[in-house]
Amino acid sequence: MSDWVIRLIDQTGYLGVGFLMFLETVFPPIPSEVIMPVAGIAAARGSMTLLGVIASGTAGAMFGNIFWYLVARVIGMQRFRPFIEKHGRWLTLDWYDVEKAERLFGRFGSLLVLFGRMMPTIRSIVSVPAGLLRMRLKSFLIWSTIGTAGWSSGLAIAGYALGRRFSKIEDILGPLSSAIIAAIVLSYVWRQITWRKRHPES
Repeated sequence: MSDWVIRLIDQTGYLGVGFLMFLETVFPPIPSEVIMPVAGIAAARGSMTLLGVIASGTAGAMFGNIFWYLVARVIGMQRFRPFIEKHGRWLTLDWYDVEKAERLFGRFGSLLVLFGRMMPTIRSIVSVPAGLLRMRLKSFLIWSTIGTAGWSSGLAIAGYALGRRFSKIEDILGPLSSAIIAAIVLSYVWRQITWRKRHPES
């Protein structure tokens, strides 16, 4: 998987970085923990600039964030409830979780979006509650951009530092991408095993 990311970024540069980050946000086949370090390594080798990598990665992810925010806002809370009641088992969510999120967003919405953007897994889905709960678009854009830029910067800078120490990208990204994907899969399996619906359907 990392080989494909490397080739695409090598061939398309900033556009490839932005496209991959958009794809990762909308339907995450490849984690950003792989995409941005690869781009950072490419920057260390002179084919792109570090600032350009961070900007393109942030922009691509933000397009994905806005997409999910708008989709969730159109759906709304009432239309969302039947979906949760039917598919909550696979999402490891029940309506109690949704109501809890609603209370938290009412008090700490901006902070949740900001820090949610810098947390693995959560960063890809925080747009959904923000949209469902009709967070102000201006606030959503500001805090999402800050958090996404922070996350993208950290990963790109890490890749940039590694790119100055190792001659072969595959030596770094092969084991790293496999470990990240395995961790994501194991985390989901664990949530499936331990998840219990707390409130009956009404």
